Amino acid sequence: MAETKREIERKYDVGAAAELPDLSGVAGVADVVDKGVVELDAVYWDTPDQRLAAASITLRRRTGGADAGWHLKLPVSLAEGVRDEVRAPLSAAVPRALLGLVRSRVREAELVPVVRLLSARNLRHLVDADGALLAEVSIDGVRAERLTGGGATTAWSEVEVELADDGDPALLDKVEKKLRKAGVRRSSSSSKLGRALAETAPKKERGPETAAPEKAPPEGAVRRGKKAGKREAVADAVRESVGEGPGTAADHVLAYLRAQRDALVSLDPAVRRDLPDSVHQMRVATRRMRSAFKTYRKILDRTVTDPVGEELQWLAGELGVDRDQEVLTERLTARIDALPRTLLLGPVRGRLRIWTVARRTGSRRRTVAVLDGKRYLALLDTVDALLAAPPLRDAATTAPSDALPKALLKDYARLATRVEHALEQPRGTARDLAMHDARKAAKRARYAGEAATPALGKPAKRFAKRMKSVQTVLGDHQDSVVAREALRTLAIQAHLAGETAFTWGLLYGQEEAAGAERERELPGVWERASRGKVRAALTA
Repeated sequence: MAETKREIERKYDVGAAAELPDLSGVAGVADVVDKGVVELDAVYWDTPDQRLAAASITLRRRTGGADAGWHLKLPVSLAEGVRDEVRAPLSAAVPRALLGLVRSRVREAELVPVVRLLSARNLRHLVDADGALLAEVSIDGVRAERLTGGGATTAWSEVEVELADDGDPALLDKVEKKLRKAGVRRSSSSSKLGRALAETAPKKERGPETAAPEKAPPEGAVRRGKKAGKREAVADAVRESVGEGPGTAADHVLAYLRAQRDALVSLDPAVRRDLPDSVHQMRVATRRMRSAFKTYRKILDRTVTDPVGEELQWLAGELGVDRDQEVLTERLTARIDALPRTLLLGPVRGRLRIWTVARRTGSRRRTVAVLDGKRYLALLDTVDALLAAPPLRDAATTAPSDALPKALLKDYARLATRVEHALEQPRGTARDLAMHDARKAAKRARYAGEAATPALGKPAKRFAKRMKSVQTVLGDHQDSVVAREALRTLAIQAHLAGETAFTWGLLYGQEEAAGAERERELPGVWERASRGKVRAALTA
């Protein structure tokens, strides 16, 4: 069974005969307790091309010390030295729970031992007046051996200061001030593994801090023939433009797509760990990428991107099973919490909890199964291949100020048609469906504006903000529609169980009123969002 610990630490370079200054004088530290020397033996695992190291992820099997076992360290904030350490008991092979957390990086590649670190750790505890642990400070004498590529070795000494659980990060600043006065400086390497890989690497080997190259496209990922040759010529022109002025339209679109790909891959372990908002953010990344394929089809050949977009739509739909349930539960819970006790008739909270757990448990299992499946891994490989050899069209080489506004205005026109259609519909199912379609168009226009903001600046940012305001109203309306369907189901279940359905009916009425209010708001919000000056600024 894996457990997680938030690790906040800093590392410092010192000489082999290093001596720490007296840290008992640090504000808040009452005593420094010597815990003796412990011998640690850690073997670090990675793919042969070091995909985990490239992502600042470490996976090790360590013996010795109080926390012997498997440790997977996932970066939270590299700048602040914050990582989540997921632990599992000792075993011969990498634990399955940890394998899942690195699957989006490793894919089908084999994990092998790459480095062995032997450390003699002189450990000291900084404690307060009550003897409570504030931080651990250690002087580590490290010997590293490369387990691949010739078996080179290296050795160094370093100081490591790790904050105790629930400790105050300000203590690290105080300790560092004391260390700096003693001539001790922050390490240039963020981890022991990173230093070991750099210092034992064969001369021709690329350093682990450099991101792994994008994969070459698999056979059939990019079409052959005359069009393929033409796209290659366009790609050459785009590559030649890099570093010259603002770049091309393709430069900006591809940078946006790479950011979404990186978000998708990095959020995978967070979704598996069921971290707050992780499913939502991963789903957003898939939608943004798919939306960009559609918006910028004059830049990227849709005959190549459309099949990828369909797979992204599938993934977003699978993630939506979990995310939609999460949003719906939060909405219904808030409604119940806002009711006076006198209107809560029957086991309302219990009924909602039973309904939610049943649906949530199934959706969680389904989400993890999707992330473990071959279809998902194939999608990640396909996206990598597409970005490594993008199917560029003629417009790819044009200036961002020319190509991007045209794409945004086209998405706007699509949204305008759908909003006008929705406003023409009578209240009821027809209008609900039309507003749902308009919401999807508003989201696409918003994403298009966000993608264009680095190139177009404030006009695109303002455009995206206006589109978001429309999306928000339409989204709230759709949430009310979905909530009403759920409340009707809950009312039926309560009735069949011999419970009163009064409260569920009351909540249904509230959601119906909320939906009607959003319908009344839409014309005014749309009028502000559709003002000509917002669009005119894009081409000014």
